[in-house]
Amino acid sequence: MINRRSFSLGLGASMAAFTAPAIAQSYPDKPIKLIVPYAAGGGTDAIARLIANAVGEKLGQTMVVENNGTAGGNVASQIAANAPPDGYTVLMANQGPMVVNPHLFKNLKVDPLKAFDPVVLITSAPLVLVVPAKSPITTVAQFIEHARKNPGKLSYGSAGNGSASHLAVVLLAQIAKLDMSHVPYRGAGPALNDLVAGQTDFMITTLPSVAGQIDGKTVRALAVTTAARTKRFPDVPTLAEIGVTGYESGAWYGFVVPKGTPAAVVDKLRTATVDAINTSIVRDRFANEGADPLGIAPDKFAEMMQRESARWAEVLKTANIEMN
Repeated sequence: MINRRSFSLGLGASMAAFTAPAIAQSYPDKPIKLIVPYAAGGGTDAIARLIANAVGEKLGQTMVVENNGTAGGNVASQIAANAPPDGYTVLMANQGPMVVNPHLFKNLKVDPLKAFDPVVLITSAPLVLVVPAKSPITTVAQFIEHARKNPGKLSYGSAGNGSASHLAVVLLAQIAKLDMSHVPYRGAGPALNDLVAGQTDFMITTLPSVAGQIDGKTVRALAVTTAARTKRFPDVPTLAEIGVTGYESGAWYGFVVPKGTPAAVVDKLRTATVDAINTSIVRDRFANEGADPLGIAPDKFAEMMQRESARWAEVLKTANIEMN
């Protein structure tokens, strides 16, 4: 006697195996939504729009950018996680929403490392410590001295709670024994606007978000956060080389899709993305913004996010930072 449940399960598996290649072959046959968990105008948004245009050209369909910086990017993550796993909704994944927020927010509705399948790690870029052009502070030594003499008085903006720009300062405060006041925004763009206007005292932000302001001399770069200097601003020292021993941080950007997206679709999206970041226009733009093209495969991307999750969990625990 045939077990009806076994038969139906077997039929389902057979149908999935049969339809997966067909889905991949026709994908994409309509525009793809790229959800960016920050407001327009910041580094993540700049990278997202550059890549969206290039990937859209490779796939023959428009990749439409949708910004949502509410609740540190958590709303964007929830929207993306609840979307159909068909390759037509992609989340721009980076440090805050993917590996920091699960340890930062008590009532998080989505566990990003479980709710998404990684597609590709696209690029990484340094962060840079900047002050307004009118600030009297011209070196990191002056900055640290001023911060120590004025505990709790220096304010800094960030792209949001849990963002790379937030955690970079938390890490600096831990290593250098500083006390500073955090002002979260819904993206680096709004935070930088207030920094330039003198509403906040400093910011550690992604190089792509602030390179134009550095060039335009509306802000002054004091140091970069990576282990080595960036080719984009070779005269700007690293925090580690000027005395903040053991400090290293950076920003990374990738694509993830809702869990269960067909592997063939993921592979097609990844291939188009790798092809896109190897075009001269994208590589040149990356170089101009201090970013390095990567194109790292899903398994290695997943491993990196697990390591980052453990690292920032420890930083947050030490800092005793938690959000409702």
